[in-house]
Amino acid sequence: MKSHRIPPRFEPRRTGNAFIIAAMLLSLCILSLIKARYCSVPNAKSQALAELEPMEVSGLATQTGGGEAALPEDEEDEGNTKTAQKIVAEKTAIDLSKPICSETSKRSNVCEAEGDIRLQASSHTILLHPSLTDGEWKTKPYCRKHDPPAMKNIKEWTMKPFSSSSEPPPPPQCTVNYTVPALVFSIGGFTGNLFHDFTDVIVPLFISSYQFRGEVQFVVADIKPWWVSKFMVILKQLSNYDIIDANNDDQEAVRCFPRVIVGLSFHKELGVDPSKTPTGYSILEFKAMLRKAYGLERPTAAPWGDPWDIRRKPRMLIISRKKTRAFLNERGMTDMAMSLGFDVRVAEPDITTDLAKFARLVNSADVMIGVHGAGLTNMVFLPEGAVLIQVVPMGGLDWLARDTFGQPSPDMQLKYMDYRIQADESTLSEQYPGDHPVLKDPYSIHKQGWNALSKTYLDNQNVRPHLGRLRNTLMDALKHLPHGRKEV
Repeated sequence: MKSHRIPPRFEPRRTGNAFIIAAMLLSLCILSLIKARYCSVPNAKSQALAELEPMEVSGLATQTGGGEAALPEDEEDEGNTKTAQKIVAEKTAIDLSKPICSETSKRSNVCEAEGDIRLQASSHTILLHPSLTDGEWKTKPYCRKHDPPAMKNIKEWTMKPFSSSSEPPPPPQCTVNYTVPALVFSIGGFTGNLFHDFTDVIVPLFISSYQFRGEVQFVVADIKPWWVSKFMVILKQLSNYDIIDANNDDQEAVRCFPRVIVGLSFHKELGVDPSKTPTGYSILEFKAMLRKAYGLERPTAAPWGDPWDIRRKPRMLIISRKKTRAFLNERGMTDMAMSLGFDVRVAEPDITTDLAKFARLVNSADVMIGVHGAGLTNMVFLPEGAVLIQVVPMGGLDWLARDTFGQPSPDMQLKYMDYRIQADESTLSEQYPGDHPVLKDPYSIHKQGWNALSKTYLDNQNVRPHLGRLRNTLMDALKHLPHGRKEV
C-alpha cells in the first residue's frame, strides 16, 4: 500500500461551482439595486412628473404663450400627488442653491432665471416662482458697474419670489403672456457719446441677444427716445419685437415670460470673445449685422471694379473735431494726402449726425484717420482690410489709445497704426513752459486722477501734425491696403 492519500479528482470542479454560485448571488444583488433605483415610482405618470421642472409641476396652469399643459389624468390620486410634491421639493432645493445673479466680467453683472417669471416694468420688479429663489436680488443693468458716475442715474431692478397660490397675498395675474425670453437693459449712463453707445450697450447687447436670432423681447430702462430712434435699425436686427419702455409701461401690466435675463454681458472694449458666446460668434458677425442694418456694400477694402484701373484712388476719411483735439492744419493734411493719390473726405460726426448716412461714408473709406476720441468708434463700419490711424495726443496716453481703439482693431480685421503727437505738435507747448510737468512728466498728472488727466490732455489740447512725419505714416498705410476684386 501507498503511504499517503491522493486528493480526489473532483475537488477542482467543486471550486468552480462555488465561483458560479457566488457570481449568481452577486448578479441578484445588482438586479435588486437596479430595481430599487429605477422602479420606485408608483406608475408611469408619476415617473413623467419626476422629469418636469418645479414650475411645471406646481404651476402647470400658468404656462405662457397660449399653450395649455395637460394635467395628469389621475391628478386626484393621493399617492401620485405626494410623489410629485416630494419631487418638487427635491428639485426646489437644487434650484435654490444656484445664484440668480453672477459677475460676467469686471464691468457687468447678469441675472437670469427660467420658469414662471412675472415682470412689472413700471416698478422695475421681477417676480419669480418660489422654486427659483428664496431671496431678493438687486442689480443695475448697465455695463459699467465699476464706474460710480456712470451708475448713479441707473435705476435698480429687484428680483424676488412671489407667494405661492396657497399663501396670501396671491401672486399677480399675468396681463400679457410671452413665449420668448425677456432681456432687460438700461440705456442710461454715458450713452450719447458714440464710444459709450457701442462699448457699453450695443456690443454687449449683441453678445447677449444674437443667440436668440430675433426671438427675444427687449425691455429698455432709463430710456432716451432719441437714442432708441437713432439706433432703431440695430435694435430691429437683434429683436423681432417692439421694445417695452420700462419707464412708461402700464402700472397694471404684469408681463409673464418663460425666461428673463437682466443685464448685458461685457467682454472687452468694442469686442466680443468668441469663447464666451453660446455658439462662438465674434465681432465679425457683429460687423456683418451692421452692414445688413445700414445697407453697407463693402465687406472688404478690396477696390471697386477693375483692380488694375489706376484711376481708382484709395479713399481716406479724416475724422474732424472742432472743440478739442482738433487738427489745426487740416487743409495741409488734406492736400498732402491728395498728393499721395488719396481721394480725401473730411467729416465731423456729432450726436445729431445721421448715423446711417455716416456709416455709408465710413464704409466707403480705405483709410480712416482721427485724433483719439469718440469719432473713431465709427471704425465698426470700416470694411475688413481697411487701415485705422489713431492720432494720439501727447501726455502719456498710449495706454488709453491702445485699450479703446488699438486692441479692438485686429479682431475687426483692420490694420491699426498710430501717430503719436510730440510736444512741438501740441498746443500744450504754447500754454506751458518747457520744464513744466505737463510736458516733462505727464505721469505726475496721471497720479492726480482721471479728472486732472482728462482736463489737461483731452479737453485742453489741439494738434498740428508734422506733414513730413504724417506723410511717412500714410505711405505705410498705402502698403497695407489689399488689392484684388471687390467681394460680393
